[in-house]
Amino acid sequence: MGDSHILIVSGIGGQPQYSDAFHRWGVSMADAATKRLGLPTDHVVYLSEHPERDAARIRGRSTKENVVRAIAELASRAGPTDRIFILLIGHGSGDGEESRFNLPGPDLTAKELAEQFMNFPTQTIVLVNAFSASGDFVKILSGPNRVLVTATKTGFERNESIFGEVFVEAFASDGADTDKDERVSVLEAFQYARRETARRYEDDGRLLTEHAMLDDNGDGEGSTDPTVDSADGALAGTLFLDRRGVMAAGATSGDSLLVALYSKKASLETRIAELRNLKDQMEAEVYEEELETLLVELALNNREIRAREGRN
Repeated sequence: MGDSHILIVSGIGGQPQYSDAFHRWGVSMADAATKRLGLPTDHVVYLSEHPERDAARIRGRSTKENVVRAIAELASRAGPTDRIFILLIGHGSGDGEESRFNLPGPDLTAKELAEQFMNFPTQTIVLVNAFSASGDFVKILSGPNRVLVTATKTGFERNESIFGEVFVEAFASDGADTDKDERVSVLEAFQYARRETARRYEDDGRLLTEHAMLDDNGDGEGSTDPTVDSADGALAGTLFLDRRGVMAAGATSGDSLLVALYSKKASLETRIAELRNLKDQMEAEVYEEELETLLVELALNNREIRAREGRN
């Protein structure tokens, strides 16, 4: 089971209120990664428009050159089964392959980002485009072992986006853990952010102008309401950014049984995701029987983990 690496990039704000907001979201995600998810600080890279605002957390300015360099460095040290999580916060513009993420200096295009992703042939990539007009990035970057999240459904939703703020909240607070397993999957984070975004627009009496989308089956289409049983969502539902599993709480104290239980959990979750991706190719009765068997086995495994950790 691989490890997680996180790259956070907050782009150009344009106005002080946006620069301040993007900075807050970036800091919140960086802190969640190290304090809640248990990642070592060298696995978390934060690039910002104004690195002088927080020298302790921010590694450098978020220029295209620095972003490309950071991705290359991730590729050079990531293991073959590691997870690469990239969060892009800011403003953007939509135009197919030339869709852009706005950075200080030259912007980063969807086509250029796709070229950088070729450096990760076996790793799983989670890309969160938490900026306006980001929908076109899906069809350009979609592929195997990739989860793509965009704040908007198309490149024409150009208004200010708040999706990034609530997506970060999903990892920085407890509200997104819907299955109460004390972990937040990428799918849970997406579902939470989508719900919260809609609620905030409604509370403010505003028409919803951003419709988030997730693609994880490689077809370049994306879904606005993904679930583990729909076209998109099965892979995202098994992906976590924390270090539990082989790095479970008991692992550092030598609890080999707990390590084995978490390893089995990861394997079962992967098998369930793979089976769900094959649903349309199987007879309904066979699919339901195999899925039920795996879900029961996963439930029993989770019960053993809770008992081993002293949880109810």
